[in-house]
Amino acid sequence: AAGSMEAADGEKAGGGRNGHAEGPAAERGGGGRLKGCQDFLRRNVLVLLTVSGVVAGVVLGAAVRGAELGPAQVAYLAFPGELLLRMLRMVILPLVVCSLVSGAASLDTRSLGRLGGIAIAYFLGTTLLASGLAVALGFIVRPGAGASALNAPGLGLPGAVPTSKETVDSFLDLVRNLFPSNLVAAAFQTYATEYKMLLRNTTSGNVTWEKVPVGTEIEGMNILGLVLFALVLGVALKKLGQEGEDLIRFFNSFNEATMVLVSWIMWYVPIGIMFLVGSKIVEMEDIVLLVTSLGKYIFASILGHFIHGGIILPLIYFAATRQNPYRFLLGLITPFATAFATCSSSATLPSMIKCIEENNGVDKRISRFILPIGATVNMDGAAIFQCMATVFIAQLNNVELNPGQIFTILVTATASSVGAAGVPAGGVLTIAIILEAIGLPTNDLSLILAVDWIVDRTTTVVNVEGDALGAGILNYLNEKANKEKEQELKEVNVEAVANSKSEGETSPLVTHKNQVSNMSSPADPESKESVL
Repeated sequence: AAGSMEAADGEKAGGGRNGHAEGPAAERGGGGRLKGCQDFLRRNVLVLLTVSGVVAGVVLGAAVRGAELGPAQVAYLAFPGELLLRMLRMVILPLVVCSLVSGAASLDTRSLGRLGGIAIAYFLGTTLLASGLAVALGFIVRPGAGASALNAPGLGLPGAVPTSKETVDSFLDLVRNLFPSNLVAAAFQTYATEYKMLLRNTTSGNVTWEKVPVGTEIEGMNILGLVLFALVLGVALKKLGQEGEDLIRFFNSFNEATMVLVSWIMWYVPIGIMFLVGSKIVEMEDIVLLVTSLGKYIFASILGHFIHGGIILPLIYFAATRQNPYRFLLGLITPFATAFATCSSSATLPSMIKCIEENNGVDKRISRFILPIGATVNMDGAAIFQCMATVFIAQLNNVELNPGQIFTILVTATASSVGAAGVPAGGVLTIAIILEAIGLPTNDLSLILAVDWIVDRTTTVVNVEGDALGAGILNYLNEKANKEKEQELKEVNVEAVANSKSEGETSPLVTHKNQVSNMSSPADPESKESVL
């Protein structure tokens, strides 16, 4: 009875103690939730500010649009956004060169070759899929069929049509730019072929005009040549061994310092994006005419970008890694917003490298090796845009494309997107190559330029998304290969230890040592010394 009473008293006391403890526990629960919200805001404050900047830019542009600003006032409104673009372009050169040199030097030659081969296969495969999707959508939606109001005044931009270039010269220029004759000049100039018309007298006495290609240097960073040089330099420094370590450390330090600059610039991104989007909305002349005349083309292009970026690329990532691709993409909202506002893959590169390392945990060696190459070579969104524009112009001119021309479009778009400049409207220049390859007129490119500022935003987002998912796939494959190596080493070590034990048991020396140690007394220090 006494025991049961004591147990009851203990239960009452325990219940009292638990009752008193419920209040602080509830307080701790509320405080934990508050702390969790604070941690979430602290981690994602830049993402929230960037998205708010896009929304504020739309509101600002819609509010100022009715004021009928002149070109000078629009330029003043766009000034903060122009500063953002200049800062991002400022860090592209050191970021690309230093990250590729340090990335190539940190990977061994076998891993570099394996990862490089997988990356090239991924880039070519996804770009070819994007081109095929665009051509199929073009035949289904038929954006150029029945477009009657396209010759209305105010749609075309006749002065902005790029000059047509021969397809052979375009690919020769691509190869020439891979091997720049001057590395310093490659930082701000690119080789391009232009044409001069020369008067020739023929043997029959007639006078003919002959188009002669002439090489010139145009303004713009030759990023292809810099990428190839940085990769080869990194491999060469790795081959030097001890002698090249000082220079590798220099490029690593330079790279880390550049990333610190990028982290500072990222805090200015929301302000710059707000004024970029706002000024672009103010610049629009007649949005109603554009949408009614080119609405099917805009819809088909954005639909292609949505299908490729929202379904096909995540499926490829899931098939390769068996991980949720949308969780991976959720950590990259800031670079996607930057791509949407700037329309430049190269300008998005600094924020992409920072976010993919910090938010998604991608290895620095992988991200800084593959993302600069992807920003130059991998242009899935540009391939969709170019193929859709080509099908649109063919339908506009009532040209039925045969299978040979469709194959030419796919191959040319995949190849020419490699050399497409990672700058706003860079893909328009490569459409002229495709049109020349299949024999279509380039005069209608002014219509593409009229709506390029709309389509180019989703184009750039898909471009950088393809780069990011490619880096995620390579990071997963690299981690998997490293784990397999570690497992093999562990198995080898276990086998070696087991073999040494079995040898020890059969060895007469060890048996003799055990016998001596057994015979000797533990209290006798001299016998211990003799055994040792």
